[in-house]
Amino acid sequence: QVHLVESGGGSVQAGGSLRLSCTVSGDIWKKIIYCMAWLRQGPGQERETVAAIDADGDERYTRSVEGRFAISRDQSKNSLYLQMNNLKPEDTGRYYCALDATDDCFYSRHFSRGAESLFGYWGQGTQVTVSS
Repeated sequence: QVHLVESGGGSVQAGGSLRLSCTVSGDIWKKIIYCMAWLRQGPGQERETVAAIDADGDERYTRSVEGRFAISRDQSKNSLYLQMNNLKPEDTGRYYCALDATDDCFYSRHFSRGAESLFGYWGQGTQVTVSS
């Protein structure tokens, strides 16, 4: 049993920053294989993976956020984070934390179309709005 709960969304001006948090409760922290990720869905857009981290600490990002966003985790706090800097209006969307408890993170799988189906556990989402 795994439960995820996001927090930290809000409205900011372009160029601003936000840090999202996700509390991940359950047995997942005992595992040596998993992929924790942040996905977002803008208006009329498909849900896409923007950042992911696996049990080894390897980080992966979609090209549009690389250099601006940073994913991290803190097992002692049962938490996953997404630091978002230099936000742009196109970053607007609903952000979800999600967990694939069966595999490490792979660009070919977790950042491809249909990746949503790989994540068996989801938070409720938190809205991020960036205005110009």
